[in-house]
Amino acid sequence: MSSPNKSLCDERNFDSLFNSHYETARNYIYYKCGSLEQAEDIVQDAFVKMWKKCAEVIFETAKSLLFTICNNAMRNEFDHQKVVLKHRKTAVQIDKNNESPDFLLEMEDFRDKLESAIANLSDKEREVFLLSRIDKKSYKEIAAITNISVKAVERRMSNAFINLREALGSHLKF
Repeated sequence: MSSPNKSLCDERNFDSLFNSHYETARNYIYYKCGSLEQAEDIVQDAFVKMWKKCAEVIFETAKSLLFTICNNAMRNEFDHQKVVLKHRKTAVQIDKNNESPDFLLEMEDFRDKLESAIANLSDKEREVFLLSRIDKKSYKEIAAITNISVKAVERRMSNAFINLREALGSHLKF
């Protein structure tokens, strides 16, 4: 006889699901909408919905359901608007005493061009590119998160690289 299925209503199981998938789900939505605060709200709301309906959720499918709820909530909020990702400004630790003003300007200019190039990727390309490069997710993990095949992830990454190279010049190495 097989053991009974885990219940999402068991706090330990729910906590395990939350701890395992909150950050990835938040980043997934953040990459789609460009607002960390909004992404956190969407993911927290998704977990609240899952907790309220825990008796109806099959534990083994909870991760997939989480991403579906998050994705649908994000789509509902933006309803046909083009989403432009704005990266958080990351403070680059540069020793300004040792760098020329020209170099610092070039770095700032390049960062702006990079952010713009990433923001101009299609939503699907940007999503897989950032999951891969920022979150260090494998193509298999990205496929599971986005509910597409590994081949589709590879195709989107390839297109993202092509578009970024076109926008930034061929001297870039990915």
